[in-house]
Amino acid sequence: MATPNLPQPPPEGEWFHTYLKLLPQWQLLALSHQSMIPISISRVNQFDAARLDIEMSAMLKEQLVRVFSLVKPGMLFQYEPELDAFLEFLIWRFSIWVDKPTPGNALMDLRYRDERAMESRGKVRTGLEGPGLTIAQKIWYCIATVGGQYTWARLQSFSAFRRWGDSEQRPLARRAWILIQRIEGLYKVASFGNLLVFLYTGRFRNLIERVLKARLVYGSPNMNRAVSFEYMNRQLVWNEFSEMLLLLLPLLNSSSVKKILSPFSKDKSSSSKVDDDTCPICQAIPAIPFLALPCQHRYCYYCLRTRCAAASSFRCPRCGEPVVAMQRHGGLAGNTNPNQ
Repeated sequence: MATPNLPQPPPEGEWFHTYLKLLPQWQLLALSHQSMIPISISRVNQFDAARLDIEMSAMLKEQLVRVFSLVKPGMLFQYEPELDAFLEFLIWRFSIWVDKPTPGNALMDLRYRDERAMESRGKVRTGLEGPGLTIAQKIWYCIATVGGQYTWARLQSFSAFRRWGDSEQRPLARRAWILIQRIEGLYKVASFGNLLVFLYTGRFRNLIERVLKARLVYGSPNMNRAVSFEYMNRQLVWNEFSEMLLLLLPLLNSSSVKKILSPFSKDKSSSSKVDDDTCPICQAIPAIPFLALPCQHRYCYYCLRTRCAAASSFRCPRCGEPVVAMQRHGGLAGNTNPNQ
């Protein structure tokens, strides 16, 4: 009777070689099932970063204007687009070009990430990984933000100076003006649409970032906002208080307030002689003393004359009487109308 053929055992080490062969496929299969942890970048942080960058540019511009305060008036205003472009280029050169966040992004703990590289990699674990912008993205960002804004500002000022929008202009200039207006309208519509998409998804706060696929993500997952809410609240309260003062101060008459508070003032007798010898406006002894009529209080000639010329119903700060004329102290000159 023939014996059945029994299966032969695999060679020694065959299980180990099969394991090494299937290990890469198993790891790839395990990575494909890893779900991406979604991240939500605060929309307020992104808007605050943009606002802080604008404020930083304004501060630099203010300091630069002070440097050229002694030059010919109006010359700096003539080259204002070039000045704005130069400041924006400086911010870009020392932040985005060297893979550093802008001042506003740094305060909000944000950085730019190349979203195209993340899409090609597929699913990731945290959503915070990813390289920064490529050299091409940085250059196109500079061209769009610095060069684009400068070119558009110059084009608008040139077309307005040449009066392209007038109906008396040539048809070519009129068509160019209509084209500029349509491009501006389309850009505003596209920006508004991008804003709605940004509020829904939280990605790409402007059109330039959306086209370049430059997304703002957190630089560190454990860092909070660098701007204190307490400071922001104090700033808001102070701004509202300043606006209220600017609204109410023109409605108050300083002479009337002084007249109401005068009975409560102390040492009136000791200070009356000093008050009579000094000009009520500059608080100095008048070099060319003049009397305000009819109250007979002494003023500097230039102080009294400029105040009367600026306000037709100027009142004496000491007594509140309207000044109708002025006379040189000592009666050497006749009465003069201060408004002439």
